[in-house]
Amino acid sequence: MITVSIVGTVGLPACYGGWETLVENIVNSKSSNVQYTVYCSSKNYKSRPDSYNDTKLVYLPLSANGVSSILYDIISLIHCWYTRPKVVLVLGVSGCLFLPFFKLFSSSKLIVNVDGIEWKRDKWSRLAKWFLKISEAVAVRFSDIVIADNDGIKDYITHEYGVNAQVIAYGGEHAMVNKSNQAIGDFFFTVCRIEPENNVRMILESFEKNGLNYKIVGNWDSSAYGIQLRSEFASYPNIEMIDPIYDLDKLFDYRDQCLGYIHGHSVGGTNPSLVEIMHFSKQVYAYDCIFNRSTTENKALYFRDSDELTRLLHENGSISENSMLNSVALKRYTWSVVTKQYESLYGH
Repeated sequence: MITVSIVGTVGLPACYGGWETLVENIVNSKSSNVQYTVYCSSKNYKSRPDSYNDTKLVYLPLSANGVSSILYDIISLIHCWYTRPKVVLVLGVSGCLFLPFFKLFSSSKLIVNVDGIEWKRDKWSRLAKWFLKISEAVAVRFSDIVIADNDGIKDYITHEYGVNAQVIAYGGEHAMVNKSNQAIGDFFFTVCRIEPENNVRMILESFEKNGLNYKIVGNWDSSAYGIQLRSEFASYPNIEMIDPIYDLDKLFDYRDQCLGYIHGHSVGGTNPSLVEIMHFSKQVYAYDCIFNRSTTENKALYFRDSDELTRLLHENGSISENSMLNSVALKRYTWSVVTKQYESLYGH
């Protein structure tokens, strides 16, 4: 039996978030010879069973997000000293400054998924960026295996640290809930975090000018940036700014009915929302960066500014289907593929 402890997520069952969705699906698809333990934040669960889908759960009275995520990850790693799993899988670099000490007292194989280039995100202060950059460097230095979710992230790690990372992305077929396809609507769609690096303002400015119908789901009230955008653009009749939706059934309706999907992410590697929409065969309009081109294998339409997006929409707005489902998504972005890739790193 291969024992694997997973550090760095809110926990199971999955809450809204990329890490949690990843863990839920690799646990559900696991081989019979793999036994997982997942560390969970007790603050997020009223019910706290000892196990979930044949997975052991360990609860910590800390938040898994924000500054407290550092201590959350460190305490999880300390607990791994005593349980001695064959593999420790760390998701994100928040607590990775502790890894040199962890390696002194543990024989577990240490695998770290560094996520995106977190320290480049605009939302962080200068001090936070410095901390995240140091944590990233320590994670790469002291891991037995580094996972990148995108070829662009792999190239960055090779160039920055001289380390060859393993590329494993995400599945997206879980977004295809058991519902019949519906008639195509008259709107374009986005679901994302409302952050500067997701180029939300650029996209909204395009729809302000082009007059096409646009629906965007996000956490508008979580930051001054989101609040400001809502105050500027909510009055436009063709733009609908929707609060967060966590129900996959409701998200399915928007994704299934939209004319096309607008993806503005500029940092962070492979984004789960982009992988998910590829399973709907929709035309994707993506911000032109190495991460998005790698994820879509250059099969989307790409823009660099609001004028270019407007031009693409007017030229291709009546096209509601794209070939990425069979050529990309079903080959690279299914949970059975992702699970096999993770398990191949655990060893025997």
